[in-house]
Amino acid sequence: MFSGFFQPTHLILILVVVLIVFGPGKLPDAAKAMGKALRDMRNSFAEDEEKKESKPSKEGIVVATKNESGNASATVQNAPQSTNLQ
Repeated sequence: MFSGFFQPTHLILILVVVLIVFGPGKLPDAAKAMGKALRDMRNSFAEDEEKKESKPSKEGIVVATKNESGNASATVQNAPQSTNLQ
């Protein structure tokens, strides 16, 4: 669908416009700020994924047992919690 959407001439034109807008003095600072913003965004996504994976379950496990007198009983045990080693 977007085959050939960005050609080398498009990239050169975009770089020229960016150079005109920011100027040669501010271009390194703008690139550094954009790189930091992308890195922070990636780190926040990774942290969200880690939180989802390490979230312990609040549900318990019901264990049904029968004692010696033939009466049945049920106990609720806590679900095993995952450990997050960093």
